[in-house]
Amino acid sequence: MATNTPSGDGHRNGMVKGRSQTKTPSGHYVKRDTASGKFMDVKTSSKTPFKGVRKEK
Repeated sequence: MATNTPSGDGHRNGMVKGRSQTKTPSGHYVKRDTASGKFMDVKTSSKTPFKGVRKEK
């Protein structure tokens, strides 16, 4: 069985739950809450997607 060692080092193991992301017309990614559908955060530092967050189609 695979392990994600060392545990407790502050990095994420697996995907973020309850979130998704989509790309805006300007090219930035925006994070959305899947339960309510509200937009939460826009990544303006770069045009790369959020790490560990599922992408919408």
